[in-house]
Amino acid sequence: MPKVSSVIVPYAAYLRVYEPLAAFPDEERAHWARYARRPDRPSYQDELRRSLADLLPTPPVAVPVHESADAFVAEADGVVCVCPWRTRLRGWQALGELAEDFPEPVLDALIPPVVRRQSTQDYERWLLRNPDARPWIRTATWQVPINWFVLVSDEEREYDAGGAGPGAAAPVLRYRTPMVQARRRVARGLRALREAVDEGPLIDGLVDVGRWLEEFHPRSLVELDYGGLVHALPAGELADDHSAADVAEGIDALRHGDGAAAGAAYGRLVERWRAVRDRRSAN
Repeated sequence: MPKVSSVIVPYAAYLRVYEPLAAFPDEERAHWARYARRPDRPSYQDELRRSLADLLPTPPVAVPVHESADAFVAEADGVVCVCPWRTRLRGWQALGELAEDFPEPVLDALIPPVVRRQSTQDYERWLLRNPDARPWIRTATWQVPINWFVLVSDEEREYDAGGAGPGAAAPVLRYRTPMVQARRRVARGLRALREAVDEGPLIDGLVDVGRWLEEFHPRSLVELDYGGLVHALPAGELADDHSAADVAEGIDALRHGDGAAAGAAYGRLVERWRAVRDRRSAN
């Protein structure tokens, strides 16, 4: 499969759910079974490059015309699991969120109003036929949402520093955990937070991600992948990044009524991610 470009596209992190083949209808299951055996499966960078290339024409293609037939593949306890890209669905959803990130004049310059209106109408018609649709992938730019770290444990952290020089493999930092563990951590985290603090964005975000996880097969695999954010963090800081441990320590401190320890853990987290946020606002 040809790539649009060899350029690395930062800076997004991903929360993915890999479902076992048994979770899919027969016809789709057969497709993913064949797909999982392919040696030339594309990467998340390929998906991003295609999406960016679609924005170059005039008018731009805000959302793919056809749904992607690609997926990520992983194995959990000997069971093949897949995470469908569903690029079209995610594109529609992301388009609806753009108004929160850009003022209208900037948004109009990026994607003309007529293109946005047409995409919105297409999505509304599609939803009438697919009311239960949900993506297998969540994306966050320039950050990893704190509530994502609640799902994983520092012991599940996988770090590869990558290589050096042109063409070398990029660093990888990710966590993978069984669905049952992720759901259990959401429940425990919510209980601790609700007992310690008022309702707020962290609780709301954790409720939202918990509801999303409930829509998938219980034998699924949950993955938190730093994706392109590895290019926004200096190598030394990336190697020392144990944000999931800080979040777990903070929640445990709240559970035991230790506000000072919870504040210290949160402070480490904020300080670590400040440099990334600063780069987001740099021009």
